[in-house]
Amino acid sequence: MDIKAYTNDAVELLKELIAIPSVSRDETKAADCLSEYLNKWNLPHGREGNNLWIGCQDWADNRPTVMLNAHIDTVKPVSSWTRDPFTPTQEGDILYGLGANDCGGGLVSLLQVYRMMLHRPRNYNILWVASAEEEISGANGFSRVLPHLPKVDVAIVGEPTGMQPAIAEKGLMVIDGYAYGKSGHAARNEGINAIYEALDDLVWLRDYKFRKESPLLGPTKMTVTVVKSGTQHNVVPDTLHFIIDVRTNEFYQNEFLFEFLCKKMTKCELHARSFRLHSSSIPQDHPIIRRCLERGMTPFGSPTLSDQALMPFPSFKLGPGESSRSHSADEFIKISEIEQAISTYLYLLDGLNL
Repeated sequence: MDIKAYTNDAVELLKELIAIPSVSRDETKAADCLSEYLNKWNLPHGREGNNLWIGCQDWADNRPTVMLNAHIDTVKPVSSWTRDPFTPTQEGDILYGLGANDCGGGLVSLLQVYRMMLHRPRNYNILWVASAEEEISGANGFSRVLPHLPKVDVAIVGEPTGMQPAIAEKGLMVIDGYAYGKSGHAARNEGINAIYEALDDLVWLRDYKFRKESPLLGPTKMTVTVVKSGTQHNVVPDTLHFIIDVRTNEFYQNEFLFEFLCKKMTKCELHARSFRLHSSSIPQDHPIIRRCLERGMTPFGSPTLSDQALMPFPSFKLGPGESSRSHSADEFIKISEIEQAISTYLYLLDGLNL
């Protein structure tokens, strides 16, 4: 089979996946569909929840391992779609459908490359992993399948990057903040206003700038995105709840930042939802990134989160499609982008020395 034939297989599978609603936590039917295709192609595989993986038949524990990963879940379709998001529609080179770009194109392209690389000489093991719940960083996604996987030395994550290597990715920490006062009648100036109690801390948060900026990711950013307080106009509010979205570069660990904020925001009580989504990166002199540079590709830093944040080994994002199409109405992928991705992945992997 040539690249055209594998591209056709990729598009056929992608159309079937688009037709199956697979919003995060509801990916069972999509995982079943993938499993059926793997069986059709005689690819024995493992499954943990709705996560699937395949090793290679010539596996050797003394060789390094390259993992090819993408996710099977989607976000919910926005209301401004002008076509059925679950009906795959091909118009010339364009295939419309929810998840076509994010990240069905990368998923099916990497699977075809995995099939092709099984029959080519390699000095490394190859592992393909389809993960669930990526869009919500869920506990039943990559974190659930990771303990079942062998040791991985480097990973390609098939998120849409225009087939340019995202060699660094910002981390994420979500913090719930609370301020407390005492209720009273607004007309009599009674009570302690929880909104006013939080003001100094929120102004400090707005104005603070972290000193260490990343050449690829820029500064670490903190943004208050939700504020809730009060019950009615004439009652002084006794509680205030706010949410902070923290996007970290590689210089600041989530745990450190949380402790720092607790010391500075003394009027408020802070609770981090998780520390596990750290910033991640891969050195520019890594052998697989050097091959990207030889191909004329341009490394960059990505502000968006992916399963890469959960990988305790070097990884980078590289996939067909554009990030700007993700989570948008009338999402699409180009068939030519899938074919180009398969060709580019083959270039990177064929002859790679780790």
